[in-house]
Amino acid sequence: MVNEGISENIQVTVKLFAIFQEVFATDEMKVNLKSGSLASQILDHLVSQQPNLEKWRSLTRYAINLNFAAPHTVLRDGDEVALIPPVSGG
Repeated sequence: MVNEGISENIQVTVKLFAIFQEVFATDEMKVNLKSGSLASQILDHLVSQQPNLEKWRSLTRYAINLNFAAPHTVLRDGDEVALIPPVSGG
């Protein structure tokens, strides 16, 4: 008998830019989440490791598989999620 209520884990690739890349000293990481997790939970995961990133929460945008996405977008196994903080330049 198969229990369809069992929660499985997914793995996503997280692309980091600007402040996120500086804080974690990498431009990419793999993150394991529960099936049904939202894009915003990626930032929750990072803030739990580096609380000083909390101030960037309201300014961060998300892209999933190269398309801008809302923070409440449900992630799927194998997705590539980019966290895009505000950037300045000229």
